[in-house]
Amino acid sequence: MKFQFLHGRRIPLAWLLLTRQPLRLLVAIAGICFAGILMFMQLGFRDGLFDASVTVHKLFDTDLVLMSPRSMSSISMSGFPRRRLVQAMAHRDVIGTTPVNWNFLLWRNPKTLSTRAILALGFEPSDPLLLDPNFSVKAKSLKSTGRVLFDVLSREEFGPVAQWFSEGRIVETEVAGKRVRVEGLVSLGPSFGADGNLITSRETFLKLLPSTPPGSIEIGLVRLKKDSDPYEVVESLKASLPNDVKVFTRQEFIDFEKNYWRTSTSIGFIFTLGAAMGFVVGSVIVYQILYSDVSDHLAEYATLMAMGYRLKTLFGVVAREGIFLAIMGYLPAYISAQVLYALVRGSTKLPVAMDPQRAYLVFFLILFMCMASASIAMRRLVDADPAEIF
Repeated sequence: MKFQFLHGRRIPLAWLLLTRQPLRLLVAIAGICFAGILMFMQLGFRDGLFDASVTVHKLFDTDLVLMSPRSMSSISMSGFPRRRLVQAMAHRDVIGTTPVNWNFLLWRNPKTLSTRAILALGFEPSDPLLLDPNFSVKAKSLKSTGRVLFDVLSREEFGPVAQWFSEGRIVETEVAGKRVRVEGLVSLGPSFGADGNLITSRETFLKLLPSTPPGSIEIGLVRLKKDSDPYEVVESLKASLPNDVKVFTRQEFIDFEKNYWRTSTSIGFIFTLGAAMGFVVGSVIVYQILYSDVSDHLAEYATLMAMGYRLKTLFGVVAREGIFLAIMGYLPAYISAQVLYALVRGSTKLPVAMDPQRAYLVFFLILFMCMASASIAMRRLVDADPAEIF
């Protein structure tokens, strides 16, 4: 649409109508920004919690994972016979396995003496466990009974373990009522199900939790040859192994955990509903602004219609106002969300961060919100009878 003035100069009518009342414009931008921040935070919390549920899963040095079919998630793991890994080794593409015990034990804060559940992983120190190339050196210290590696990213409620260890102090505490010594630090990160983590040998793990059968493990890590197809190996192992064990690829193991929190809990619904409420609030605010703007300038629109401008052209003016509002409201919402994400990461250590997919999603939601509101407000233009100017 082109509104002509002297010498063919274009008149930015949509922009002039928006900026004619700066206070109203600021209110509209603030409302859209608030709705955008609400959508960013709700979707960020939802995705961050799903990602946090697989913090440890992503760090395992493995191609396939064996797990009991009775295991529901990382907070409800069941054991299966360790000999299934021995049977898996018979496959021509399998080059190594790592049996892992996985359970929650009570950790005593060495400073306050309070207790808190911590995720404990037990494995054979000579076996690969994490992708970190320096981990194998730290794992050697676990060959002595009663030694553990503490996750430096665990929440502060577990005590100043990392600080004391870095200062050269001997850090000893109790796990499941038994004495242990911290021999090193690792960086795993808290998850939605676990506020902290420790790694130890299977020998120490079985002493900390003697009710665990020696021949039972919670997960089995399987490494394959470089040129092998993980999905083909999975199907082959499923056919050869008994039904007391399930076989996953590494990604399927990660998706299995995410799907539990997404489908078996109300987390996804709650945060998605929060984002939807932000969308509705923003839509109402934008609609009120645009409807008021159209109503206030109804006589001017009628004049333009009398001058020969088509209704479709005037609709374009309101639509452009919606686009301007979407852009001006999105930018401060995006910046504010980045700041709030950093604050959440620092306070909770959850992996809440901006990603391009969410940034695009919120932008298109805001744009759709503004354009939908503009479309509804456009109905007022139908009443712009040129006779009103007389």
